[in-house]
Amino acid sequence: MIAADIRDQFPILKQQVNGHPLVYLDSAATSQKPQVVIEALKKYYEYDNSNVHRGVHTLGSRATEAYENAREKVAKFINARQTEEIVFTRGTTTAINLVAGSYARAVLKEGDEIVITPMEHHSNLIPWQMAAKAAGAVLKYIPLQADGSIALADVEQTITVRTKIVAMTYVSNVLGVINPIKQVAEIAHRVGAKLVVDGAQSTAHLKIDVQALDCDFYALSGHKMCGPTGIGALYGKKALLDSMEPIEFGGEMIDFVGLQDSTWKDVPARFEGGTPIIAGAAGLAAAIDFLEQIGMDAIEQHDRQLTAYALERLQTIEDLQIYGPLQNRMGLVTFNLADVHPHDVATALDSFGVAVRAGHHCCQPLMRWLEASATARASFYLYNTEQDIDRLVEALLKTKEYFGHAIG
Repeated sequence: MIAADIRDQFPILKQQVNGHPLVYLDSAATSQKPQVVIEALKKYYEYDNSNVHRGVHTLGSRATEAYENAREKVAKFINARQTEEIVFTRGTTTAINLVAGSYARAVLKEGDEIVITPMEHHSNLIPWQMAAKAAGAVLKYIPLQADGSIALADVEQTITVRTKIVAMTYVSNVLGVINPIKQVAEIAHRVGAKLVVDGAQSTAHLKIDVQALDCDFYALSGHKMCGPTGIGALYGKKALLDSMEPIEFGGEMIDFVGLQDSTWKDVPARFEGGTPIIAGAAGLAAAIDFLEQIGMDAIEQHDRQLTAYALERLQTIEDLQIYGPLQNRMGLVTFNLADVHPHDVATALDSFGVAVRAGHHCCQPLMRWLEASATARASFYLYNTEQDIDRLVEALLKTKEYFGHAIG
């Protein structure tokens, strides 16, 4: 497990909530921020605050250097071939919408197919619904196995010569399942389809190598990997990005503007119109440095061990249903307590200082597949410990006892 002193670097975790030490188990929604990231944001605003790619003064030069340095760090962090393959966005949602609104709209024709899974977050589902409707394309779903995982045989059967785009989450934000992205890429590429990967839940926990995965696009969010909110990135193979038109227009993304027509800068600038998220990029760079100092292999091992421990402990609670596979899952456990609404569970746990998520987790089709209107979700990261899981189990047992008396 990762050394306990990692936790000390997160100021927010030192507080008490409702008279108890905070146990934060909602990192799948957003991770907490280490002091170095907070200081990076503070430093930018105190010393370097300026717009980028515009002014020739010292502050402008420093801000531009920090912004482009962050792009280089993201490229190296996910092993992109070149820095130009990284487009800064507001996060995973914006990145996927860029692909769906530009690349998909250009290549899709009536009768073409987009293939996704029922486990997708709405951010990797609704954009494809809209792209399919705009083109008259068909939206198809790879069926789920009984435990919520997918089988490569079903991937082979669902993807056809008419498939143009396959979009899939690497790690499910509800089931925790880790999808076989590399193998799916191979199947998609055999028919000439492109693979779009939702990396919102995977980038924080796994060592990402987009070249090894051979995905065509990969979207990530900084706030789930110890970085600030409002900053993320889209990786795209250079040739594909070069072929795409921007979907947002304004300053700094143009090459020439005439009265009737305009041309665009090369990538990635053409997709970053207006003043970008400069402070967020500086914070994301600090977050990447922080994660790499610990080591992504060590983080993955820690998170796998913690997930296994949580599954083991939670299975000891009677009348608690766990959703998703018990093996090959990462960073979270989703569950329901019999006869108690998950929102009531989350509220009760909060009274003991334990923060979990409750709801449909932006996965309504998956909730219907699970035959659950909502679930509770405990999600873990590098600052969590086995003691946090013990606190969760203890609080769940007290919650179960309370509602058992209340119902009885």
